[in-house]
Amino acid sequence: MDNFGFWSLLPPIFAIGLAIKTKQVFVSLLFGIWFGWIILSGGNLINGTTATVQALVDVFKDAGNTRTIMFSSLVGALIAFIQHSGGVEGFVNKVYIFLEKLEARKFGNSRVIVQLIAWVTGVMIFVESSINALTVGSVFRPIFDKLQIPREKLAFIADSVSAPTCILIPLNAWGAYIMGLIAAQGFANPFDVLVHAFPFNFYPMFAMAVVLFIILSQKDFGPMKKAEERARKTGKVIRDGAVPLISAEVVSMEKKEGVKAKSRNMLIPIFVMVAMMPLMLIYTGWNQVENIESLPYYLRIFEAIGKGSGSTSVLYSVLTSIFVSAFLYGSQKIFTFKETIDLIFKGISGLIPLALLMMLAFAIGNVCKALGTGIYTAELSKAWLSPNFVPVIIFLVACFIAFATGTSWGTFAIMIPIAVPMAQTLDANVYITIAAALGGGVFGDHCSPISDTTIIASMASASDHIDHVKTQLPYAITAGLITTLIYLVIGFL
Repeated sequence: MDNFGFWSLLPPIFAIGLAIKTKQVFVSLLFGIWFGWIILSGGNLINGTTATVQALVDVFKDAGNTRTIMFSSLVGALIAFIQHSGGVEGFVNKVYIFLEKLEARKFGNSRVIVQLIAWVTGVMIFVESSINALTVGSVFRPIFDKLQIPREKLAFIADSVSAPTCILIPLNAWGAYIMGLIAAQGFANPFDVLVHAFPFNFYPMFAMAVVLFIILSQKDFGPMKKAEERARKTGKVIRDGAVPLISAEVVSMEKKEGVKAKSRNMLIPIFVMVAMMPLMLIYTGWNQVENIESLPYYLRIFEAIGKGSGSTSVLYSVLTSIFVSAFLYGSQKIFTFKETIDLIFKGISGLIPLALLMMLAFAIGNVCKALGTGIYTAELSKAWLSPNFVPVIIFLVACFIAFATGTSWGTFAIMIPIAVPMAQTLDANVYITIAAALGGGVFGDHCSPISDTTIIASMASASDHIDHVKTQLPYAITAGLITTLIYLVIGFL
């Protein structure tokens, strides 16, 4: 049996619903995992419980999972470095001088300008979604705090730009992965197919457009409106009782006494981390490309980026940035060797909750795979077969799978082999159908509480994770509803 039918839907739905209701995301995910293994064990509580413990251990059998958890922890060391060295304070001071000049010329509102800069920064970092969300959140958090912009808004901007940008500018591992899935469906030129599908990939476009609209109009709605009102009236960037997905000690760490604040002490490490990402993708993927010597040089690089390991590249990018930071601050005599080591451990300890959350997210993804959650959901769509409804059905099913499992790439792997034959058999537009599958996958990566990108956006912004999900969801659903209506109309046209 390749799936457990309706039972396969219950663990992820239970975990997500419980997390939103109780705000206890760790406990909710753990119960969801346990519930899934009870089902897989045929209702045996003892076997299901022992299988749950083993499943958590087995997360680390996957090298990619282990690397992701490692880099998620090591980021804490980098954050501690750039704050304690005076790099963050120096950067904030530079930005404030820039904003004062703009306001003196009556150019615009500081809050709006900073949010726009954060949005543009995210668009520019299209090499990898995790690095994207991580950079935007960690770089702009102190500026948002100073301007009393809620951290939920920063997490929303960082999350809404990361995955959509990576799929709309597919000169990265995302593009290569998707082309590989398209090629597996028998297309001789997958790049050409991806180019033709691009104009119809509406969800990521609307997701990013909604962010721009909210920033420029300053017309928030839903829970985000309450968060904005709280921040403006009380100055509280997070609500009372919120639990930021990062140690408060790391967030509030001030620069070392007597050290001059310099923006380069933040910008250099961040630049190194971002620049290392494509280089490491090329390095890890170079030997994976078949007949690489016969390809033009620019194609070698593109193919290598596509074959590279994202988790390895992110891990080495963060490690390189930490080493460069240690050398940079050591050369300025900011930290002694002992202080450097102490800061590394202090930063890592502040992100232990994130590492645990990532482990639970991977574990519930594995149990969903074992239950066949994605396969069952996709099979349900076959009951609605109609050429006119193919794009909208594919989009909605992909949205549900991605939201329930927290993985866009896993959703692509499930949906593209279903979407392409469905479109071909029913004489529906293949390009629109592929775009619908991709857009639905991005929806889940964007707003699922168990998506790694959503978790990283919360961590980098030091936002309460469930607060981030609840404030972002109305905007994501708005973009999703507009996309659904367009696919419905296109299907009949």
